[in-house]
Amino acid sequence: MNTKKVVVLAVVALALFLLITRPQESASGVHNVLNGLKQGAEAILTFIKSLFA
Repeated sequence: MNTKKVVVLAVVALALFLLITRPQESASGVHNVLNGLKQGAEAILTFIKSLFA
């Protein structure tokens, strides 16, 4: 088995383990990541708007 497959399998297994054993913390983590992505997208849009203003 190549190393990349082993790493991907380990990450997926860890994610499933955390989702099953700690659902509240997992949901909070997902929420934080999505909130960060949203803020990043808003910052990019603000930058682009300032270029054309």
